Amino acid sequence: MENTGFCLRRFDLHAQANHDVGDFNCSLKELRSLMELRGPEGITRIQECYGDVQGLCTRLRTSPIDGLGGHADDIARRKEEFGQNVIPPKKPKTFLQLVWEALQDVTLIILEVAAIISLGLSFYRPPDFGNTYCGKAAGGVEDEGEADAGWIEGAAILLSVVCVVLVTAFNDWSKEKQFRGLQSRIEQEQKFTVVRGGQVIQIHVAEIVVGDVAQVKYGDLLPADGVLIQGNDLKIDESSLTGESDHVKKTLDNDPMLLSGTHVMEGSGKILITAVGVNSQTGIIFTLLGAEEDEDDDEDEKAEKEKKKREKEEKKKENERKKKEKKEKKDKKDKQDKKSVEMQPLNSDDGGEEKKKANLPKKEKSVLQGKLTKLAVQIGKAGLFMSGLTVIILITLFMVDTFWIQGLPWVADCTPIYIQFCVKFFIIGVTVLVVAVPEGLPLAVTISLAYSVKKMMKDNNLVRHLDACETMGNATAICSDKTGTLTMNRMTVVQAYLGARHYRVVPEPDLIPGKVLDLLIMGIGVNCAYTSKIMSPEKEGGLPRQVGNKTECALLGFVLDLRRDYMTIRNEIPEEKLFKVYTFNSVRKSMSTVLKNADGSYRMFSKGASEILLKKCCKIMTANGEAKVFKSRDRDDVVKKVIEPMASEGLRTICLAYRDFPPADGEPDWENETDILTGLTCLCVVGIEDPVRPEVPDAIKRCQRAGITVRMVTGDNINTARAIASKCGILQPGDDFLCIDGKEFNRRIRNELGEIEQERIDKIWPKLRVLARSSPTDKHTLVKGIMDSTVQEPRQVVAVTGDGTNDGPALKKADVGFAMGIAGTDVAKEASDIILTDDNFSSIVKAVMWGRNVYDSISKFLQFQLTVNVVAVIVAFTGACITQDSPLKAVQMLWVNLIMDTFASLALATEPPTESLLLRKPYGRNKPLISRTMMKNILGHAVYQLTIIFTLLFAGEQMFDIDSGRYAPLHAPPSEHYTIVFNTFVMMQLFNEINARKIHGERNVFDGIFKNMIFCSIVFGTFVIQIVIVQFGGKPFSCVGLTIDQWLWCVFLGFGCLLWGQVVTTVPTSRLKFLKSAGHGTQQEEIPEEELEEMEDLDEIDHAEMEMRRGQVLWCRGLGRIQTQIRVVNAFRDTMSPYEGLETPESRNSIHNFMTTPEFRIEDSEPQIPLIDDTEGEDDLATLSSSPNQNNNAVDMVIPLLKESPKISGNPEIAVLPACPGSPLNSLETSL
Repeated sequence: MENTGFCLRRFDLHAQANHDVGDFNCSLKELRSLMELRGPEGITRIQECYGDVQGLCTRLRTSPIDGLGGHADDIARRKEEFGQNVIPPKKPKTFLQLVWEALQDVTLIILEVAAIISLGLSFYRPPDFGNTYCGKAAGGVEDEGEADAGWIEGAAILLSVVCVVLVTAFNDWSKEKQFRGLQSRIEQEQKFTVVRGGQVIQIHVAEIVVGDVAQVKYGDLLPADGVLIQGNDLKIDESSLTGESDHVKKTLDNDPMLLSGTHVMEGSGKILITAVGVNSQTGIIFTLLGAEEDEDDDEDEKAEKEKKKREKEEKKKENERKKKEKKEKKDKKDKQDKKSVEMQPLNSDDGGEEKKKANLPKKEKSVLQGKLTKLAVQIGKAGLFMSGLTVIILITLFMVDTFWIQGLPWVADCTPIYIQFCVKFFIIGVTVLVVAVPEGLPLAVTISLAYSVKKMMKDNNLVRHLDACETMGNATAICSDKTGTLTMNRMTVVQAYLGARHYRVVPEPDLIPGKVLDLLIMGIGVNCAYTSKIMSPEKEGGLPRQVGNKTECALLGFVLDLRRDYMTIRNEIPEEKLFKVYTFNSVRKSMSTVLKNADGSYRMFSKGASEILLKKCCKIMTANGEAKVFKSRDRDDVVKKVIEPMASEGLRTICLAYRDFPPADGEPDWENETDILTGLTCLCVVGIEDPVRPEVPDAIKRCQRAGITVRMVTGDNINTARAIASKCGILQPGDDFLCIDGKEFNRRIRNELGEIEQERIDKIWPKLRVLARSSPTDKHTLVKGIMDSTVQEPRQVVAVTGDGTNDGPALKKADVGFAMGIAGTDVAKEASDIILTDDNFSSIVKAVMWGRNVYDSISKFLQFQLTVNVVAVIVAFTGACITQDSPLKAVQMLWVNLIMDTFASLALATEPPTESLLLRKPYGRNKPLISRTMMKNILGHAVYQLTIIFTLLFAGEQMFDIDSGRYAPLHAPPSEHYTIVFNTFVMMQLFNEINARKIHGERNVFDGIFKNMIFCSIVFGTFVIQIVIVQFGGKPFSCVGLTIDQWLWCVFLGFGCLLWGQVVTTVPTSRLKFLKSAGHGTQQEEIPEEELEEMEDLDEIDHAEMEMRRGQVLWCRGLGRIQTQIRVVNAFRDTMSPYEGLETPESRNSIHNFMTTPEFRIEDSEPQIPLIDDTEGEDDLATLSSSPNQNNNAVDMVIPLLKESPKISGNPEIAVLPACPGSPLNSLETSL
């Protein structure tokens, strides 16, 4: 009653044209409160306030049939009144915040502190400075002016720290900016179908306004809140808002409220938009989450404290509960018999899942990040050790020299001088550490990935998760859909079986009996989604455009080929007049529409997979237009003579049928589908062609050459699938490969209890190339099976393509999920890592190329950086120990660090990919980052550089006839000697950067260098800056201007790096047994790596070895192989554990860690829930075929999801993992 009052009061206000409500008889507040109601309450409110949905439309000045007029001023008014359909994003971090974050770096903080102390002490002079002698090292300063310049070093260090911080902050800022650009690009891609001015149009999601009439269909992600106007079999997954995984059926009588952010899992309909943007249910939640954090920080702090307090209490309770549970469990355990003990893992696992849910883990690092972090930590530790050692040695030498050798007493006045020395040593130590720690690594990864992502856009790959790009480089298997990915997704009817005749081309209309033709046109017109239509071509003389479901478009095209117009039928029978629609899903594999006739009888039209629908037919139309009885023998004839020949030509077969329900039989029970969908009369069977994309066979060949197995997973008939796979090159003539359908697949992988067993999957997947008639669950099972398998040594990295709503779990589970940008549903895109904007398989090959390029770019950077690290650390350490001072000063080291880290990462991380990347096998998960060839390069170049530097350091003064710079006192002026050392060092790095462009031992390091302008400009720029530093750097950089002669020598010694590089390349890696690779994955069992590499020359390309004489190579290889085989046999004999040398099952999860939202739960309490198929399946509408050469006869039913046991036999470690997508526990694993 209260509600009514609320509405009536509103009405009175409207009558007075109150300005609050504006031009609409509905206020924002009123609509918001309406959308907060659910089910019956919502219906009651609508009835009380507006009469019905029609009344609400009138109030919002819109028409349920024609929608809004679409006038710009009306749309603008609505946006002003009810808000825009955008949720404002979180404010990006400001540049200053990023600077502050960069300053948190520990090494930088240590440097800053040391520099400040040094700065403060440099101004100190002992009171009687002239008389007090503080030791040899402190004295000997020529003039007062030089002594006063002591502060410069401290200031210069501070300045270089500022530089490093600004560069880091700028990189973060540009990265953030790129991400925002990417995000907005993804959002711009999203369009939605609305009716405006009677026309069905697609508009950007942000343009939707209150009062719009939107068409929703299977697979949509709802962009705003709305009320249902008309729906067909509409089921919504509201788990993202309510957490309930059951699909909610939406009808006008029980629950017409549709909420933003929920997924349409089945059916179609029209809705009236009632709330958008921040006023929609999702928007309200976002606001609560603080997407706009306008509240005071104090409040935040308070809330934080409260939260912590609450968390503590909860933890306490949790611990108590656990103790209690443990105790209870223990008591239970004693009592329970063996049977219930077997169930225990499931319970404990449940608890674990709950706990996981409570504190969601962060996404695990990708393979590459894992290897890099580990490597960086190891290098950092070594650097810390070296820098500590340097400081200790320097201080000890100074103390010994001053107080023991010179025998000076400790003078109080000299204390600050001594402290200054210690600070100077400390600064040298920290500088060694700064140079040793490769903080450029994360930068290189970020730059490389960001650059790749940007370029991949041009190759039609829209990357949603950065690490997917790099994972793709390791991919060993691709499970691809057929429709739209391998084929053009442009379907046309090319054959038909009509009136007992098989037409090889579309027949002329006068050859078809009139009655059959009318039924056919009517059936296709009403029993195809009204969103599917054929539009006029965009260009003159082009092909007509197909909008909507492509299979339905083929049928509508068939109607046009028969010179009839389906639109006249649709105008006669608009969507609102359809009595009932059974929409397509992967269980039904068919779609049916029921019409009510004037005399009270009903007529139902059905279309679907030919083998399935023919089984439901008991009559068939003959040539004279009469229906005759259709026996199972006739059906077998049609299958053999019509369907199989069509399928073997790669055609998809669809059966069209109808059924009349006379009024005498009374009202049928429409909910009982099995009774409704029987006793049909077959009208015709059509063969639909979907040609293979012309570029696909070549792309697949390239994949196979690159060591990637391509498998086709399709909902189509097995003969069609086999024919297309042969055309694509997935199946080669004479190959011993498996080609099975979903039913056979399930029979082979399940044991007697119907549980999936990993061992059984392991027997199938290595040879499986085509899986036909598969459900989305089969796809998920296959992907999981391949990923969890340990039969082949490097664990498989699987990429999957998908477009349908139910591909979600498989896309999530796979290492990389590709969603289709054109044919894909919103749900699939949400679950994917990369969106293919052109739905084309050849774009996947480009993604592989970019992924491998990222890996190689990082390796190039590492090869360069580690050479500098090794040399700089050894020079600083040795120099410090011998001459009590580092030859490379702190500021110089920081400059070298800047070259190494920031500039080199930019230069080497932006190398464009080349085709040669696809000529090698995938690296796999455990391939070390630094191969033995790279290790050879690093050590080889380090030897050259150290030789040159030490020669210059200890004999440079004689060579160049200058004063020695060794043993200089505290504030001594810079010397030419040390400037030459520093300059030569930098020149060698510059030329070595060119060497680092090749990591597999190629000879030509200049190959393609001018294609990468960034690289050229950075090398040139660094060179110019170096000239400026040396000639004009003066005291801050401890440099003195050099003569042309000296410069030429420095450049010549640097150029020597390139010549030396050729020498290093000539030494075959295989000869250097002592070299070890580094930077392994996290789980690396020690396999004798050298042997593996000798045996498999593919693992690492070493061009030097190839240059050895062919016969010699073969001879060496033959010997190597025999030795290896003997060793392998011995190794197997010795191993006790079945997992020795293999990856343990626990380590498998290394790429994706699934968080737990119940979005994709496949409940097994009701095994027969309709699972919506991929649109492929949707397009397919064809069915589980009987193939002549397999013993699986025509299939009568779709296998229900079988309940899984939590145990997989033969693998004790996996015992607690839920085995299959059927179990509720598994949904946690497969969910987002």
